[in-house]
Amino acid sequence: MFLGQKKEMARKTALDDPRIAAAAWARFRRLMRWMALGGAACVLAVLGVLYWMDTPMPLHMVIATSIGVWCTFMLGTGLMSLLFLSSGTGHDEQIEDLLKREMDRDGKD
Repeated sequence: MFLGQKKEMARKTALDDPRIAAAAWARFRRLMRWMALGGAACVLAVLGVLYWMDTPMPLHMVIATSIGVWCTFMLGTGLMSLLFLSSGTGHDEQIEDLLKREMDRDGKD
Protein backbone atom coordinates (compact mmCIF):
# COMPACT_ATOMS: atom_id res chain seq x y z
CA MET A 1 0.00 0.00 0.00
CA PHE A 2 1.32 3.41 -0.89
CA LEU A 3 1.58 6.21 1.65
CA GLY A 4 -0.89 8.42 -0.23
CA GLN A 5 -3.49 5.68 -0.33
CA LYS A 6 -3.25 5.09 3.41
CA LYS A 7 -3.83 8.77 4.15
CA GLU A 8 -6.85 8.87 1.82
CA MET A 9 -8.40 5.79 3.40
CA ALA A 10 -8.26 7.38 6.85
CA ARG A 11 -10.92 9.99 5.99
CA LYS A 12 -13.94 9.87 8.22
CA THR A 13 -17.42 9.56 6.83
CA ALA A 14 -20.56 11.23 8.11
CA LEU A 15 -21.82 7.88 9.40
CA ASP A 16 -18.84 7.70 11.77
CA ASP A 17 -20.60 10.29 13.92
CA PRO A 18 -23.17 8.34 16.00
CA ARG A 19 -25.73 11.16 16.00
CA ILE A 20 -25.66 11.58 12.23
CA ALA A 21 -25.73 7.81 11.71
CA ALA A 22 -28.72 7.38 14.02
CA ALA A 23 -30.63 10.16 12.27
CA ALA A 24 -29.78 8.85 8.79
CA TRP A 25 -30.76 5.26 9.56
CA ALA A 26 -33.95 6.40 11.32
CA ARG A 27 -34.86 8.37 8.19
CA PHE A 28 -34.09 5.32 6.04
CA ARG A 29 -36.29 3.04 8.18
CA ARG A 30 -39.12 5.59 8.21
CA LEU A 31 -38.97 5.88 4.43
CA MET A 32 -38.96 2.10 4.03
CA ARG A 33 -42.00 1.73 6.30
CA TRP A 34 -43.94 4.21 4.15
CA MET A 35 -42.78 2.44 1.02
CA ALA A 36 -43.93 -0.92 2.43
CA LEU A 37 -47.40 0.61 2.77
CA GLY A 38 -47.10 1.95 -0.77
CA GLY A 39 -46.10 -1.53 -1.93
CA ALA A 40 -49.16 -3.01 -0.24
CA ALA A 41 -51.34 -0.42 -2.02
CA CYS A 42 -49.67 -1.37 -5.30
CA VAL A 43 -50.43 -5.06 -4.64
CA LEU A 44 -54.06 -4.22 -3.89
CA ALA A 45 -54.27 -2.22 -7.13
CA VAL A 46 -52.85 -5.12 -9.14
CA LEU A 47 -55.21 -7.59 -7.49
CA GLY A 48 -58.10 -5.20 -8.20
CA VAL A 49 -57.16 -5.06 -11.88
CA LEU A 50 -56.91 -8.85 -12.03
CA TYR A 51 -60.32 -9.15 -10.36
CA TRP A 52 -61.79 -6.54 -12.71
CA MET A 53 -60.53 -8.48 -15.74
CA ASP A 54 -62.76 -11.31 -14.48
CA THR A 55 -60.34 -14.10 -15.29
CA PRO A 56 -60.36 -17.09 -12.99
CA MET A 57 -57.05 -17.44 -11.21
CA PRO A 58 -55.89 -20.15 -8.84
CA LEU A 59 -55.11 -19.09 -5.29
CA HIS A 60 -51.43 -19.91 -5.70
CA MET A 61 -51.16 -17.60 -8.70
CA VAL A 62 -52.76 -14.74 -6.74
CA ILE A 63 -50.33 -15.30 -3.85
CA ALA A 64 -47.34 -15.50 -6.20
CA THR A 65 -48.45 -12.35 -8.02
CA SER A 66 -48.88 -10.48 -4.74
CA ILE A 67 -45.48 -11.53 -3.42
CA GLY A 68 -43.80 -10.78 -6.76
CA VAL A 69 -45.29 -7.29 -7.07
CA TRP A 70 -44.50 -6.40 -3.45
CA CYS A 71 -40.93 -7.72 -3.56
CA THR A 72 -40.22 -5.92 -6.84
CA PHE A 73 -41.63 -2.69 -5.43
CA MET A 74 -39.59 -3.03 -2.22
CA LEU A 75 -36.37 -3.87 -4.07
CA GLY A 76 -36.68 -0.75 -6.20
CA THR A 77 -37.54 1.52 -3.29
CA GLY A 78 -34.85 -0.04 -1.08
CA LEU A 79 -32.13 0.63 -3.62
CA MET A 80 -33.37 4.16 -4.22
CA SER A 81 -33.53 4.80 -0.46
CA LEU A 82 -29.93 3.65 -0.09
CA LEU A 83 -28.97 6.15 -2.81
CA PHE A 84 -30.66 8.92 -0.83
CA LEU A 85 -28.92 7.73 2.35
CA SER A 86 -25.54 7.76 0.59
CA SER A 87 -26.11 11.20 -0.86
CA GLY A 88 -27.53 12.68 2.34
CA THR A 89 -24.64 11.56 4.54
CA GLY A 90 -21.84 12.77 2.26
CA HIS A 91 -20.61 9.43 0.95
CA ASP A 92 -20.95 10.63 -2.64
CA GLU A 93 -18.61 13.56 -2.07
CA GLN A 94 -15.89 11.31 -0.64
CA ILE A 95 -15.41 9.29 -3.81
CA GLU A 96 -12.07 9.92 -5.45
CA ASP A 97 -11.97 9.70 -9.23
CA LEU A 98 -8.80 7.70 -9.91
CA LEU A 99 -9.21 8.02 -13.65
CA LYS A 100 -9.09 11.81 -13.41
CA ARG A 101 -5.57 11.54 -12.00
CA GLU A 102 -4.60 9.25 -14.88
CA MET A 103 -5.99 11.74 -17.38
CA ASP A 104 -4.02 14.56 -15.74
CA ARG A 105 -0.81 12.57 -16.19
CA ASP A 106 -1.54 12.14 -19.87
CA GLY A 107 -2.02 15.87 -20.24
CA LYS A 108 -5.65 15.52 -21.34
CA ASP A 109 -8.80 16.87 -19.77
